[in-house]
Amino acid sequence: MANPQRYDNYISGEWVAGAKYSININPSDLADVVGEYAQADVDQVNQAIAAAHAAFPAWSISGIQARSDALDKVGSEILARREELGALLAREEGKTLPEAVGEVGRAGNIFKFFAGECLRQAGELLASVRPGVSVEVTREPLGVIGLITPWNFPIAIPAWKIAPALAYGNCVVFKPADLVPGCAWAIAEIISRAGFPAGVFNLVMGSGRVVGEAIVGDKRVAGVSFTGSVDVGRNIAANCVARGAKVQLEMGGKNPQVILDDADLDSAVELSVQSAFYSTGQRCTASSRFIVTAGIYDKFVAAMAERMKSIKVGNALGKGVDIGPVVSQSQLDQDLSYIEIGKQEGARLVSGGERISCEKDGYYMAPTLFADSTADMRISREEIFGPVANIVKVADYEEALAMANDTEFGLSAGICTTSLKYANHFKRHSQAGMVMVNLPTAGVDYHVPFGGRKGSSYGAREQGRYAAEFYTTVKTTYIG
Repeated sequence: MANPQRYDNYISGEWVAGAKYSININPSDLADVVGEYAQADVDQVNQAIAAAHAAFPAWSISGIQARSDALDKVGSEILARREELGALLAREEGKTLPEAVGEVGRAGNIFKFFAGECLRQAGELLASVRPGVSVEVTREPLGVIGLITPWNFPIAIPAWKIAPALAYGNCVVFKPADLVPGCAWAIAEIISRAGFPAGVFNLVMGSGRVVGEAIVGDKRVAGVSFTGSVDVGRNIAANCVARGAKVQLEMGGKNPQVILDDADLDSAVELSVQSAFYSTGQRCTASSRFIVTAGIYDKFVAAMAERMKSIKVGNALGKGVDIGPVVSQSQLDQDLSYIEIGKQEGARLVSGGERISCEKDGYYMAPTLFADSTADMRISREEIFGPVANIVKVADYEEALAMANDTEFGLSAGICTTSLKYANHFKRHSQAGMVMVNLPTAGVDYHVPFGGRKGSSYGAREQGRYAAEFYTTVKTTYIG
């Protein structure tokens, strides 16, 4: 086999060889090497931060039209190459090709949205309580922003962090997840040709323990936006708060999908399958617990079991595939361990529950559903982050709402009902940042706020116009 291509870090407008390289493997075909990607050391991270710090004074006051044009150019190229980049995403992360192409399209539209936001930045002019004095309220960029992204959305999540950071005049040091550097490198390569001055955007690939910790602990980094695990997020928050840096966290979820007696059964089953199993369940907004009222419970369990027979698992690049592989061996091991936990806790295995074989050697597992679960089981309370879901029976809407809110997380929550009364009540009383009525819990738009409550999120919301809350700071000016 020919030597795989090597891909370098991008620092201060130059491609820089890594201290070492890691192999990027296709989870659908473990014999397929996507490429070798640079691993930055602490010195290279320091170089990237220094470059961003040096570029910030000029970039922060640069013309908004130039910023807009550069971001629009990035978005246009991403959209023009969506099939190519979608194939790369499917190959390195395991998301099915249609989902991957859709994610690339979302990333392109995010850059275009924030190209427009460059031209829509606004302030306020107010009268003072003192005669003859006026007050201006404006927003200014923070400075150097460290962006640390997860593996499950390897192009969309980087896009929704990078685009607003640059749009509002910040400089970026970007560390993608070590499992999926390919899409991150592709974005960086497009950005490198879009007209941004050297140092405004920097890519440093590598491990969280080396690259991530160096970014988070550097006093020149004014803010850190992180999406990933709860434990890592809490450590980042403690570090940033201790040194007075701004921090934004998107972490875990254990999202409930409530199914009431009056729900349309076919719709409830289809949106539940999409919520739990599409993208191999590897979405922070996925629903892994279905809370079903007694009158429809048995019908729902039976219909879900029947529907799951038709879910096709296979190579992410294959035609007609519904679910690709799990992303890695460690994630597969975690998923399978939770299946054993569910069995030991006494939940009834309805479907799936095992690793499966496909044409190529990969991290494939059958989508798995438990029934007759209870709210105190670990599979009902802990985030599994795979194609594993469970069903809990409740007496009525009031019990369903209480159980939906009985979690340390609060990212997304859904209800399936034909009752306007219950839908409206759930919208108001669900303790989640995003509520879905007769829709899957996963699947959000790029132009509106994204984020949760409780242990799911910390700091300002991401995406849409609300992104300005994190990527800018407010200045109040008095004029006499």
